[in-house]
Amino acid sequence: MALTIDLLTLFPRMIDGFLLESILGKGIASGLLAVKVHDLRSWCTDKHRTADDRPFGGGAGMVLKPEPVFAAIEALQTPGCRRIYLTPDGRPLSPIIAKDLARQSHLIFLSGHYEGIDQRIRDGMIDQEISIGDYVLTNGTLAAAVVIDALARFIPGVLGEEKSLTHESFTSKLLDFPQYTRPAEFRGMSVPEVLLSGNHAEIEKWRDARQLEKTTAVRPDLLK
Repeated sequence: MALTIDLLTLFPRMIDGFLLESILGKGIASGLLAVKVHDLRSWCTDKHRTADDRPFGGGAGMVLKPEPVFAAIEALQTPGCRRIYLTPDGRPLSPIIAKDLARQSHLIFLSGHYEGIDQRIRDGMIDQEISIGDYVLTNGTLAAAVVIDALARFIPGVLGEEKSLTHESFTSKLLDFPQYTRPAEFRGMSVPEVLLSGNHAEIEKWRDARQLEKTTAVRPDLLK
């Protein structure tokens, strides 16, 4: 059964092209994944379709109101679905989280904006909070796109070459090894001889060493 994702956002057009392109687009076209994008303002009931208001206690920016978000999630949720909020203070996205999400049958993503969302939404309507990094975006729609792309790769059939899931950065908790293709010589730069040797055992040893070397230099925290 295909995984269904409902995305709630104030900016639905931001993600339209993203869903049509590359591997993700092919996965959707083949029926392995269904992504439905909803304008959160559709659940606003006042004539101005107001989705945000000033924070109690003062401060800069605006906060998403609980009424439209509660109404939207209640209208879309199904038994056992996972309701997810994209936020910088959530749990960092990882291959383990992406793989877990890919196993679900229905996900609802809430894209935050402004200064965030009313805490009552987080308390009453959210099952999981995910961050894509220690930085702040203009809104969470881009973060939702990143998570959707990451999890889609773990849906059987979406990737043409399933082995690529086991030979990439972070799957082994090490960064990836260097990749080369034809020509073997280009502007005085040569492909390492071991990769041209046909000796697969030596190639694997070389790749393992390069992974450790790069991880030590760039992300030593992963080695802990």
